[in-house]
Amino acid sequence: MSVIVRFAPSPTGFLHIGNARTAVYNWLFALKHAGQFILRLDDTDVERSKDEFALAIVEDMHWLGIHFHSTFKQSNKLARYAQVADELRAKGRLYACYETADELDRKRKRQMARGVPPVYDRAGLKLTAEERAVLEAEGRSPHWRLLLNDVDIHFADGIRGDVRIAAGSMSDPVLIREDGSPLYTFSSVVDDADSGVTHIIRGEDHVTNSGVQIQLFEAMGTKAPIFAHHNLLTAASGEGLSKRLGSLSLRGLARDGYEPMTVAALAALIGTSDAVAPVKDMDTLAQLFEFHKISRAPAKFDPAELVVLNARTLHEMEFVIAQPKLVAAGIACNEALWRAVRGNISFVKDVQGWVDIISKPIATPELSAEDADYVKSAAASLPQQWDGDTWKLWIEALKASTGRKGKPLFMPLRLTLTGLEHGPEMAQLLPLIKRDEVLKRLGI
Repeated sequence: MSVIVRFAPSPTGFLHIGNARTAVYNWLFALKHAGQFILRLDDTDVERSKDEFALAIVEDMHWLGIHFHSTFKQSNKLARYAQVADELRAKGRLYACYETADELDRKRKRQMARGVPPVYDRAGLKLTAEERAVLEAEGRSPHWRLLLNDVDIHFADGIRGDVRIAAGSMSDPVLIREDGSPLYTFSSVVDDADSGVTHIIRGEDHVTNSGVQIQLFEAMGTKAPIFAHHNLLTAASGEGLSKRLGSLSLRGLARDGYEPMTVAALAALIGTSDAVAPVKDMDTLAQLFEFHKISRAPAKFDPAELVVLNARTLHEMEFVIAQPKLVAAGIACNEALWRAVRGNISFVKDVQGWVDIISKPIATPELSAEDADYVKSAAASLPQQWDGDTWKLWIEALKASTGRKGKPLFMPLRLTLTGLEHGPEMAQLLPLIKRDEVLKRLGI
């Protein structure tokens, strides 16, 4: 079977790491099975859907490393939805209801007060043609509900295993609004059927909705895809992530300097049996992806973990991958410098700090009188040889001439040459500083 998956965000806000996680799962599944990935924009909510968000979603997908095979907007398929709605009416599976939102709310409250489940009473189904005509003469327009078959809906979920949903415990879902526009449940099923989607991978908050959609697929005479409902990503406190929380939006993360593969790896691996670790590319990540590895428990996201993973990702990044990022950031950095400093950065922008340390005057460190004398005298032992062995040769000579060992031997030199107690291996960093500049910093 040829795999076809889809990611279907609503363009009502920016993508955040929580819903991007669903996109990553679908992309990895498509990659692993040489399948197709469709980007569908669920924009039938006219008031809230914005072109700027639709464009942002496309840009964010590309930044993350997801390249869809096709894309479309639901707003361009209204005629198709109307056609399918007519077919369902003809089959007796779609029926008109005339209650207002307030009337439905009052019904629910009365049911709950009596201890009865707040399930729609199918009053619309019982209306005669004459009663409908009277309601429409009053100016009411109907909304349309799917008539659910009162059976247990059973399906094998790719992640959760056997799932059973009692259709009799649910209200017949509204598929068409009073203004004739389709709701998500309806348009989504029509699109999945038309697109030949084979697997629907989405959050576990859609499990019950999947039961309804399976009946809708059957009512349309179409076989339902395979469903796989993954655990949800929550904040460290356990609260859900809002897509309007800018600090966790994909473009916010990109603006803050996070690497796309950092975000993709964390999204894919958190809440699974695999340890969260750097992954060099999507193809490698796809080979790790398995439904059975995804936990049933919520996956908790800690921003601090993202910082750590970003640093680890850069520590393992080869210069050929880093170079265009450095150029884009306006940082002059060659391969030798990258290899020297990559183990001491959390973001690409941090490289600039080391460029400045190498090429610009640094603040004079405060040393004891003894260490200051030691540093100045160390200049006499500085080798003429200027390469990866220079630091070792210099330290060995100073050890023999001064008897110093350990930190007293190298720390005053590190402080004098870099202004910092910690940083890259001096064997790699020293040759990147011009010899004349080293002598200058030593006080010569």
